[in-house]
Amino acid sequence: MNSKNPFFKTDTFTNTSAVHDAVVIDNNQTMTVAGTINKSFILLLLLVAGAFATWNMAFNGQNPIFLTIGGAIVGLIFVLITTFKPQLSTYLSPAYAVAEGLFIGGLSAIFEVKYPGIVMQAVSATFVTFLVCFALYKYKIVQVTEKFRSVVIAATAAIAVYYLLSWVLTFFIHYQPVHYGNSMMSIGISVFVIIIAALNLFLDFDQIEKGVAQRAPKYMEWYGAMGLMITLVWLYVEFLRLLSKLSSRK
Repeated sequence: MNSKNPFFKTDTFTNTSAVHDAVVIDNNQTMTVAGTINKSFILLLLLVAGAFATWNMAFNGQNPIFLTIGGAIVGLIFVLITTFKPQLSTYLSPAYAVAEGLFIGGLSAIFEVKYPGIVMQAVSATFVTFLVCFALYKYKIVQVTEKFRSVVIAATAAIAVYYLLSWVLTFFIHYQPVHYGNSMMSIGISVFVIIIAALNLFLDFDQIEKGVAQRAPKYMEWYGAMGLMITLVWLYVEFLRLLSKLSSRK
């Protein structure tokens, strides 16, 4: 779902700011923290709107499976394009938010039918985790050093590779990945993944701050907001998984 949020590569912000330095006229053309926050809220609203569409379909007797799967695929395509063409983030990040919302809404409806109340729990857990991580970063309780960054990137990459290999193997052999089911091992893996996803938020905050310091161009606010949204979606999905495993043990 997200491997150290591919958006937040230091060289991306450095390269865009270096090119932009030659044409900057005033600070209104450069990335700001306030601007990134505002755009993050816009993307969140668009994501919620998309989620409401497939959620409403599911609870009105319609099958949103095509929109759910389609949203996930289209969202991934937009992420890949924007990763290599950050200047397109102004247009693609809103489209990504809507597409990802369609996916989240359909997925949430599936979990909610099976485990009533789980969606609100997952939303609350994601929101609280975000606030805690933001406070820890803001007050310098947790600082993003190169060692911290390397460990989080390595752990996230390992998770991505494990998920991918587990998924591919199910097509060729009778294999049930360790993270499936509700065993204590599976629950432990979910907890670990959630911790790594949460740690990615610190990298997101740090790279947004660096983008502002390096006077990245204005469109990088959309780029930064989109990257942050990717991490939050990943975190939310992992909370859904963990809570469903815990609920199935009752």
